[in-house]
Amino acid sequence: MKTFKILSMFVGLGTLIGLFAATALADDAAPGAEKPSATITLHADQPGAVVNRNIYGHFSEHLGRCIYEGIWVGEDSPIPNTRGIRNDVVAALKALNIPVLRWPGGCFADEYHWKDGIGPREKRPKIINTHWGQVVENNHFGTHEFMDFCEQIGAEPYVCGNVGSGSVEEMMQWVEYMTSDADSPLANLRRQNGREKPWKLRYFGVGNESWGCGGTMTPEYYSDQFRRYNTFVKDYPGNPAKNIYRIACGASDANYNWTEVLINKAGKQMNGLSLHYYTISTGNWKQKGSATEFDEARWHATLRRTLEMDNLIAKHSEIMDKYDPQKRVGLLVDERGTWYDVEPGANPGFLYQQNTLRDAMVAALNLHIFQRHADRVAMTNIAQMINVLQAMILTDKEKMLLTPTYHVFEMLKSHQGGTLLPVELKTPDYTLGSNTIPAVSASATREAKSSAVHLSLVNTNPREPVAIECKLVGIEPKTAAGRVLTAPEMNAHNTFDAPSAVHPEAFTGAEIEGETLSLTLPPKSVVILDLR
Repeated sequence: MKTFKILSMFVGLGTLIGLFAATALADDAAPGAEKPSATITLHADQPGAVVNRNIYGHFSEHLGRCIYEGIWVGEDSPIPNTRGIRNDVVAALKALNIPVLRWPGGCFADEYHWKDGIGPREKRPKIINTHWGQVVENNHFGTHEFMDFCEQIGAEPYVCGNVGSGSVEEMMQWVEYMTSDADSPLANLRRQNGREKPWKLRYFGVGNESWGCGGTMTPEYYSDQFRRYNTFVKDYPGNPAKNIYRIACGASDANYNWTEVLINKAGKQMNGLSLHYYTISTGNWKQKGSATEFDEARWHATLRRTLEMDNLIAKHSEIMDKYDPQKRVGLLVDERGTWYDVEPGANPGFLYQQNTLRDAMVAALNLHIFQRHADRVAMTNIAQMINVLQAMILTDKEKMLLTPTYHVFEMLKSHQGGTLLPVELKTPDYTLGSNTIPAVSASATREAKSSAVHLSLVNTNPREPVAIECKLVGIEPKTAAGRVLTAPEMNAHNTFDAPSAVHPEAFTGAEIEGETLSLTLPPKSVVILDLR
């Protein structure tokens, strides 16, 4: 009952009922047992690397309803829009301070020919999207529409070029079309199509998943292809970004040989090297499990598998360090997220899945991992922005809802661009059967423009709260305001009938006494604290 009183200070009624039930289960399992506890030492006196804002990046592919309906509805749509781009989605995404957006793929990038997507829309050729559902792609959303969307939401564009089925000339011309201010045929074609000034384009990917859907290449062959194509990705006068940041197609999962070959043979020509890793709770690509119907075993397996991201980054970074000890080349995890079986009745090629509290936990854990590796990780892009895989937003025609993953990105956005502060964490285990993961994850940053420190915390245990005692070194805050994201059930999610079933609430359970910050993390929760 004492725990119940403490927790009731910062949760809403619906969440409170779930927390009461979780506490009761824990008490039944171990009568008289003490609440699990963790200790943290936050070293504000030992600033580390700056957390690149691009770690909070996003990905949008011509896949399912991500682009069409999710972003683009057309200028004649009854859904409120600005130049064909839906206003409600833009408003929601602007609130996330999205730093960068990757497009047009994904696998779609290596079958995309950019000239199909410019000029009068009624004259643009239709193609078949061979990767994603064999649907007709009308090319109404092309370069101009994507750049307009980026400007509306305040994100920098990250364009992925076609190496798999495209030519060097095609890629070179696309870069010139987007970035040159010369009196040249391609720059004038852009002007003819309605854009006088060049766009700011800093990030350009030379192919996607060239080991698979982008061409089934060997790392040795792709290294040569990258060097060739990259030679013709020119820095044209007129690009406000000045120099293009060239991104090479990196490895999938634990393919360390790919990284070894690429960084050795082409490291001097690249600015970034990508990595793709998807969290699949079953470990089986053919049977990935349900997004909403799962038990605690699947909950634990999902979090356990997403934590493997830490090992992958560490090992790929170790290889990169051999050839690039100055860490000039950034590691970009430009595809990542949870991947489940599609929702019943949905087109299998559209990859539409629901998004639960479990996905929110995955999002927070990954952001903590990326921040811990801020010295090497230069960007990550969650897959995908709308209606596909681990989405921020789901739409149903004119309806729109925000997912639990969206709320985590919104809560933790204060970390963007901050200076990483080391945290020493001693956490209890969260054990289920023979498998164990840490119960608590923590990350802290100091704002660049103020003295505020932001501390985010995750309790992975869905049944037990965890008492936190945090020693503050090098900071003497007077207040600790915050928010919490949790829910009564592990599979709680937002629907169009109940769009706010999972949403952040005020957290007033943190207390500061001297150099000690004390609080209790509810079961299955994400908490962000603002220390001032």
